[in-house]
Amino acid sequence: MVTCHVIEGIRDFNTGQIFECGQCFRWVRGADGGYTGVVQGCFANIYYNNEEDVITIWSDYMPHSETLRDAFWRDYLDLNRDYAAIKRTLSEKDPVMYDATYAGAGIRLLNQDPWETLISFIISQNSNIPRIRGCIEALCTAFGERIGNSGGRELFAFPTIKRLASLKESELDVCSLGYRAKYVVEAARQVNVDGGAFLATAGKANEEKTEAYLTSLSGVGPKVAHCVMLFALRKTDVFPIDVWMARVMSELYGIEESDHNAMRAYAWEHFSPWSGIAQQYLFHYARNIKK
Repeated sequence: MVTCHVIEGIRDFNTGQIFECGQCFRWVRGADGGYTGVVQGCFANIYYNNEEDVITIWSDYMPHSETLRDAFWRDYLDLNRDYAAIKRTLSEKDPVMYDATYAGAGIRLLNQDPWETLISFIISQNSNIPRIRGCIEALCTAFGERIGNSGGRELFAFPTIKRLASLKESELDVCSLGYRAKYVVEAARQVNVDGGAFLATAGKANEEKTEAYLTSLSGVGPKVAHCVMLFALRKTDVFPIDVWMARVMSELYGIEESDHNAMRAYAWEHFSPWSGIAQQYLFHYARNIKK
């Protein structure tokens, strides 16, 4: 049963900036400006009225409990965090960050499922967003549970840990993952050793232990690990760096493009404890405004 849930009085929120900033891959923009996606195996459509500061969510998540729905969506969309205060802190003595926070004023971090985020970012390596989206949808269509239809689009849940762990690498050929197929299957088997228990609770572990676990998984280096930590495990002080972000830091802050350690040190000194949120502002600013 699909229900309508309304959350009022929300500022510092922009669906386009949130769903298209590279932190997630399963939300699709509709003609009305709303975004349709799958969350926790449920259909959802999210629309934001920026004139009235109102979020409207059509979903079949927890249809019989308004209280649980409200708590879930506020948590998933990170509505309980004061982004206005974060932007003031980041931009107070930093002209670059002032411009970046202004340009990306509606960015928020989604609190995503760790398992889905892990596999999604393994797939994302050395690729572009349209291709990543296509590969992930192919994976869900082939191995996820069908949950319904929206506007002619078939919707599927993300495949479970057990399902992907049971596959042979060759079975992923239908998803066009290339060399990443091996990493997906091997990582699934590694996570499945404890049924995903550590990954599900890794947000409560310290950063060192969490990163060590993630980088022990097949296909996971520092960048993928930091993305999982930031976008799914609430580790807001990590600073994911890939080739694109290294170029951004070099151009905007004059740090040698190959010196990722210096970039992380700079982020820790100047952006902590919001380094990961700062990264999202900078990524959006360089990609959409200052290119």
